[in-house]
Amino acid sequence: MFDAKLRTKIDPPLNAVALGIARSGVSANALTLFGALVGLAAAVAVIQEHFAVALALIMLNRILDGLDGAVARINSASEWGGYLDTLADYIFYISIPVAFGWANLPNQLPALLLVASFTLTAVSFLAFAAIAASKGQGADGAHGSKAFIYSTGLMEGGETIAFFILFCLFPEYFPVLALLFAGLCVLTVAQRIMLAAKTFR
Repeated sequence: MFDAKLRTKIDPPLNAVALGIARSGVSANALTLFGALVGLAAAVAVIQEHFAVALALIMLNRILDGLDGAVARINSASEWGGYLDTLADYIFYISIPVAFGWANLPNQLPALLLVASFTLTAVSFLAFAAIAASKGQGADGAHGSKAFIYSTGLMEGGETIAFFILFCLFPEYFPVLALLFAGLCVLTVAQRIMLAAKTFR
């Protein structure tokens, strides 16, 4: 919901750092893969209940996720890079709630429902992108230049990270927060269904 507005604040410093990284010879794909490893390390920290470490790694993962796209745009983005970036994002998004479920028995059902809601949002998001691309719609928009079309929704990347931060700051409230987040994800799916019906009919 807030991603497009956040980009106007985040992109200028990210682009400045990315320019130096690109000149150093580090590829966008290398940043993507390193970011995925950092995300998995955050999940391991959650399982071990080192929530401050997990929070720091989550923030580092998101910085790397922003930098890989910026470096890709400087060096000429590729479909392979876009594919890797999307896959790495969903590995990260799923691993954090799974880790909370693994760490604590009362968290397991809320974590399962949250991952299920992520699956629905991912399908609604990626199916919209695939069909929009087949109709020749462009990938550039309010979310910047992307590998594929982004459909705006109530729960996007920024809101996901906000909830992940809350999970780490208040782990004892994970069940309540996860169920709230899952409900908002279901609303996002409904929102995208209505958008798809309007766009593709």
